[in-house]
Amino acid sequence: MTASTFRIEGPSINHTSAQAALSPFRVAVARDRKLTTTVPRELVHRAAVAEVMLTDWKRLDDTHFDMTAQWPRGHSFFTPVEGVHHDPLIAAETIRQIGALLAHAEFGVPFGHQFLLEELSLTVHPEQLRIAQTPAALDLEVLCKEVKRRGNRLTGMCYETRVLREGRLAASGRFSFGCIAPAVYRRLRPERVFAPGHGPIPLTAPVAPQSVGRTSPADVVLSPTAEPNHWQLRVDTRHPVLFDHQVDHVPGMVLLEAARQGATAVLGGSSILPLGIECEFRKYAELDRPCLIDALRLPKAPYAPDTVLVTGHQDGQIVFSATVTAESAG
Repeated sequence: MTASTFRIEGPSINHTSAQAALSPFRVAVARDRKLTTTVPRELVHRAAVAEVMLTDWKRLDDTHFDMTAQWPRGHSFFTPVEGVHHDPLIAAETIRQIGALLAHAEFGVPFGHQFLLEELSLTVHPEQLRIAQTPAALDLEVLCKEVKRRGNRLTGMCYETRVLREGRLAASGRFSFGCIAPAVYRRLRPERVFAPGHGPIPLTAPVAPQSVGRTSPADVVLSPTAEPNHWQLRVDTRHPVLFDHQVDHVPGMVLLEAARQGATAVLGGSSILPLGIECEFRKYAELDRPCLIDALRLPKAPYAPDTVLVTGHQDGQIVFSATVTAESAG
């Protein structure tokens, strides 16, 4: 983090005991900076340290950054696909964290500003997602494009990321987001979301976990309706990963998971391995309104991967749309 404009102040020498200063471990750490830790959780908008994927970053110039990350061999939510591949959505979450970190640490966005995910595209290479005997150590190459400012304040950005595993391309993504100051956010959002009693609609029942590639009902984000390939979004704000911290709307990663589960259901209910996702977020998905999810299997050429269009509607308006390209995990 040598070139970063972000700094964490440690205790002054007056508050550091002589015993701590002379600790052999502290001396060793000072001489060898190869020890690995995660970046501060606040920089990537996570409450739980366990959900932080990024481990370091370095500025190369005003628009290029090198980063490192790690994927665990197992995760409570981003579970391995058929026990063989890292979940492609962990790549999406890793790349999402890049935008928050850069905004705060390198582009000067204060904490308390709101971030709105606008578009994302993700492509993965299954041969580089295979789970090994150790966690996956990753190198990330980041290029910031379309950096938008109002005066000196960052208002939005698009960035492209290459995720390398032992020098081989494991995933690539293009994400764009907007930054909104607290006062502006307050004007944009409905007044009811700031009321003391504001909360989600009652929790609805999940579809069968196996029908959407899940093993636990707690991880299912779709509820059944009377129509085929049509569901209500299941919003469980107690989920420790999807709702890692308190929010006043449905996070983009929840909608992304809904797209994955909808595509899985349409393609037969068995586990699938997403190869690519293109997603556009048009409006906030409100917690206190039903959000309806539809999935449609699109025509394809022989031997080509399957493609499913998933859309979310709320109060008659499109909230998001996603195209999921996938193959059978088997």
